[in-house]
Amino acid sequence: LILRLAPEFRQKPRLDPAFQLTQPLQLASLPTATRFDFPIGSEHGALAYNAQPFTENRHLGDDLNGIGGENSDLGDPIFAVADGRVLLAREGGPGWGNVIILLHAYEEGGARKYVQSYYGHVDTILVAPHQDVKRGDQIATIGTAGGQYLAHLHFEMREFLTPFVGPGYRTDTRGWLSPSEFIRQHRGSAEDDVGRHVDD
Repeated sequence: LILRLAPEFRQKPRLDPAFQLTQPLQLASLPTATRFDFPIGSEHGALAYNAQPFTENRHLGDDLNGIGGENSDLGDPIFAVADGRVLLAREGGPGWGNVIILLHAYEEGGARKYVQSYYGHVDTILVAPHQDVKRGDQIATIGTAGGQYLAHLHFEMREFLTPFVGPGYRTDTRGWLSPSEFIRQHRGSAEDDVGRHVDD
């Protein structure tokens, strides 16, 4: 009788992806990223500037803006920094607007390592959880977190496997990496550029 009156009890509960652990088989099936690029502007980071770098005012990422300032970059493309898989793509809660988290595998010092790239305050989401992406694929557009800020991308690099939105600011930065420094160290050679087109 209860099941007839309340059919929602027959449905399997859906677990929020933010609380799902990445399984070993999922890690093994991740494509290996051979290099990392900057997420907006050119692959090299041109046509963009860092308005608030990692650790400034306890900031856990880089706030990346188009060189025009103000809202001139609203709707500009955001690109996957490397080959990887979408862990999370949804509204991130107060202060965030939409967020996307990608998981990447890469080789360093003979070991397979994992890193997340985190994209906050995005406007339009163009990917879905569990989708594989290639370096240079457009995954979103730059937003304002629903009008809370001037348009920019809050960009983090993290050494976590579990997707979670996070605080954005924190004194203890264990598990977070300097995004710009990580990308500079893992850029690869110029002949590997994908040559993505950026409108002036």
